Amino acid sequence: VTLEGLSREALKQILVKPKNALVKQYRKLFDFDHVSLHFEDDAIDLIAEEAYERKTGARGLRSIMEKTMMDVMYEIPSDENVTECVITRSAVEGESKPLLVRKGEAPRIQKRAR
Repeated sequence: VTLEGLSREALKQILVKPKNALVKQYRKLFDFDHVSLHFEDDAIDLIAEEAYERKTGARGLRSIMEKTMMDVMYEIPSDENVTECVITRSAVEGESKPLLVRKGEAPRIQKRAR
């Protein structure tokens, strides 16, 4: 029996829609440190695309998210001035760190973030 893999769109929905969606889980973790977490649409698209290309389905979403979030999750609790974290496509690609907004700074959301 061959199962058909999830589409890119289905993977994006899994990231954001269910009650226990990964994006919602990470937001809750950041809430404990009083930090708002946002994902740019391009970042969500890339996470879903990578999982689709790897053919790992929904399980692959978690490993991609963990790779993207690992460093910033350790950094935020030690910096009480951070108020917002924005996950960009560049952060998912590993080319840059997530954008951190500190008290007194204007939000840095470049594209509508979820």
